Amino acid sequence: MRIISGLSNRYAHYISGYGSPASPAVRRLPPGAILLIALAIAFFPAPALSAAPIERHIHLDAKSFAYAPAVIAVNPGDRVTLELSSGDVVHGWYLDGYDLDLTAEPGQTARLTFTADRLGAFRFRCSVTCGPLHPFMTGKLVVGPNWLFWRAAGLSVLAALAGLMLVQPRPTHRQPR
Repeated sequence: MRIISGLSNRYAHYISGYGSPASPAVRRLPPGAILLIALAIAFFPAPALSAAPIERHIHLDAKSFAYAPAVIAVNPGDRVTLELSSGDVVHGWYLDGYDLDLTAEPGQTARLTFTADRLGAFRFRCSVTCGPLHPFMTGKLVVGPNWLFWRAAGLSVLAALAGLMLVQPRPTHRQPR
């Protein structure tokens, strides 16, 4: 290993690429165990940890080609009452996957009640042509937890552990003093 001028031997191995090897506990996992863990993360059903259904009242402001809030999260089975108000021109609200439509006049509030009985993420968009940026007036309704994200995170951690198992420590050569 080359010693970079001005650095002590203690820090030179970090810069030259000889980081610390993986811990011995990680190296003892058989390769088949990694595959079994990956399959379990990817394919076992997600636990039902969602809360009991409740009544939700959500006020949605539509103005300047945007919804506030743009993302709405509810639990499966929740009875959702949506209040749509428009601050500038006539705006609409259409929820993909549920086929629900609502229209609000400026200064007025329109209401709609539905049960969030489908898991997943659903786009909502303005259903009334309201100006030049109308196509970009969108939002998202999320029903239930985001299990796809958590499964991806678990598989990423598992891939990192598998990578640590493959890293072999490089021998370090010390220069004589």
